[in-house]
Amino acid sequence: MTKLLELRENLKLILNRYEAFIIPIGKFLLAFSVLSVVNGQMGYMSRLDNAALVLIVALTCSFLPLGAQIFFGAIFSLAHMYTLSIEVALVGLCMYLLIFVLFFRFGPKDALVVLMTPLLFFMKIPYVMPIAMGLLGGPASAISVGCGVVVYYLNYSVVNNAATISTMGGDEAVAKIRLIIDSAVANKEMLIVAAAFVVTTLAVYFLRRLAMEYSWTIAIVSGAMLNLVILMLGDLIYDVNISVVGAILGGIVAIAVGKVIEFFRFCVDYRRTEKVQFEDDEYFYYVTAVPKMAVAAPAKTVKRINSATAPTRSVTTERTVAGQGRPRTGSSRSVTVNSQMVSSRRTADSDRADDYEEIF
Repeated sequence: MTKLLELRENLKLILNRYEAFIIPIGKFLLAFSVLSVVNGQMGYMSRLDNAALVLIVALTCSFLPLGAQIFFGAIFSLAHMYTLSIEVALVGLCMYLLIFVLFFRFGPKDALVVLMTPLLFFMKIPYVMPIAMGLLGGPASAISVGCGVVVYYLNYSVVNNAATISTMGGDEAVAKIRLIIDSAVANKEMLIVAAAFVVTTLAVYFLRRLAMEYSWTIAIVSGAMLNLVILMLGDLIYDVNISVVGAILGGIVAIAVGKVIEFFRFCVDYRRTEKVQFEDDEYFYYVTAVPKMAVAAPAKTVKRINSATAPTRSVTTERTVAGQGRPRTGSSRSVTVNSQMVSSRRTADSDRADDYEEIF
């Protein structure tokens, strides 16, 4: 457990240190993924189904707020709908306007939810979103999750009915509108999934705020089970053919992701819980204090060892060899120093000899 806590602290330090680079990169990857999925699923307008254009728009979104990514995603989707049929684009525009009104009224800070919910549907793990937003968001996050579900099923209905719509003539505009409304707005599967996600988000939020031990774990497991029960009941009542195996596996993945979120957001040690009581002039206070589990990130110490020592230099003096007329060369600076030392030593010896002569 200590290693995991150290890993968490190191990740926090990295995120804090390189936040200016990590956030734009994350926005770029999210925008690129969303736009690529829209083009891959629909792709009716060939001009938008271009990797270079998607890359430019994603780079632009990396420096803009998350709301800009919702705007560009809606523009791409409506452009593909318009290429398929103007009636389909009209229904899609009305749906997006209604979603934007609800979204900006109740959950303007949950732009990431509206983007991630359709993306998680495409990845076959949409059940992660209500658990995650129940742990990280508030009651208004349930509206954002519901809006994300509607966005996914709207585009899903257009893709499923694209072959039928393309065969209809221009005089069947009313039939096209009715087909899209019946398959998107009046879709029983969409209503069941949206209701399950909204109820699950609210249940997880209220359970994890209860003053009891292991509230987050209880909220995660209870939310996953509640979501599965609502989906199965809706399948039994309306026969919408919801995959039971997919719902169970999605619930397991949602529990795992919820535990990871709990570890990074709410990691406490219930074994060291303390009951604190104190009072002031007006109230008595009974407080339950639960300490957080945290360790200090290990500090890296760099020890420098200088093993190299200064090389010793041999100093040679310039002397005249007897019998030869040429001197041995050495260091000129050393010659001066050594000659001065030799001359001073000879002077001292001569003075000492003169002293002895005077004594004797």
